[in-house]
Amino acid sequence: MDYSKRIFGLDLMRALAILLVVVAHLLWIFPNNNGLIGDLMRIGGVLGVEMFFVLSGFLIGRIVYKLYKNADFSFNDLFYFWIRRWFRTLPNYYLALIINIGVVIYLGRSLPDKLWYYFFFIQNLAWEMPLFFTESWSLPIEEFAYILGPFLMYAVLLFKIGFNRTKWFAIITVFILSFFLVTKIWFNQFEAISDMNYWNTNLKSVVIYRMDAIYYGVLAALMSEIYSEQWYRYRFHLAGVGILIFLFINALIPFAHFYIDKEPFFWNVLYLPINSIILSFMLPSLSSLNTAPKFIRNPITFLSVTSYSIYLLHYSIILQLMKYFIPTDELSTFDLVIYSIVYLNITFFCAFLLYKFFEKPFMDLRDKIYFKKFFNQFSN
Repeated sequence: MDYSKRIFGLDLMRALAILLVVVAHLLWIFPNNNGLIGDLMRIGGVLGVEMFFVLSGFLIGRIVYKLYKNADFSFNDLFYFWIRRWFRTLPNYYLALIINIGVVIYLGRSLPDKLWYYFFFIQNLAWEMPLFFTESWSLPIEEFAYILGPFLMYAVLLFKIGFNRTKWFAIITVFILSFFLVTKIWFNQFEAISDMNYWNTNLKSVVIYRMDAIYYGVLAALMSEIYSEQWYRYRFHLAGVGILIFLFINALIPFAHFYIDKEPFFWNVLYLPINSIILSFMLPSLSSLNTAPKFIRNPITFLSVTSYSIYLLHYSIILQLMKYFIPTDELSTFDLVIYSIVYLNITFFCAFLLYKFFEKPFMDLRDKIYFKKFFNQFSN
């Protein structure tokens, strides 16, 4: 793999995100996973997915903004943007979904009643995320986010109102952030919740409450474009502020007893947006970190480019099968450590194969001349 043209800081963020998610799911291997370490691993898992959201928003935000500023921007450009994203995300997702179905059938377990929801990314649209293929909850949030913002930005141009496109981009982004903040306020008002498991499956993992997580990254992308000098100049200041807020929030929870049964507004409305803002503050310094020594860069970038394959394979497929064939309840601590090492190696190896022989070939199709000609014909 040629890693020389990549931005190392963003790869570092993505690699850290996938490691946090995978490490959090190691809790399923260890039967006694309560206590401080278990809590930190759970927080890390939540933070890992939030990193993916903000980083994804930042990357697609920069792409869409550059398209949007172009005077020749048309629906065909928007459609081609969606096609490129779908070639990046859909093949792996549908393959993992089919494998998950096969695994459940093989294990003799029941498939969800509304399995067809998964084929249209609506399994957690406005309701509790099912247990089947549970880590897939983040994919509908991303897919609908790719559609919503760019479509609204294109739609407002049809009315020919006299704002320039940068203002429209900002207005739509802030509108989306505000709208999904309101949905969380609505949830807090009408849902009686005092349990983190319920919060996890009915708020954190539900599309209509979470699409703003992507758009904090989109807003950061806009700031990086229109305030590029300040973006670079204050990169370490913003990172420092982000770290301080993160430490304060996560110290506040145990020391001030900011638990969900006592402070539901904090958890339902504020906690997730605050994390998104903190991660956005890290982007100026990370996006300015272009390289690193080769012995550091290569493994980090490997994790980054294979992160999507790792995410789809590691839990419901690989770990579930390993737990079925080799249960961990009676294993010693030493055996559990070896088990975890074997699990991680299997996961990374299978993810590499999936990326090399399936994910990347589909992504490469996007840049083929015949592919571009096929979609360019719709603008003629």
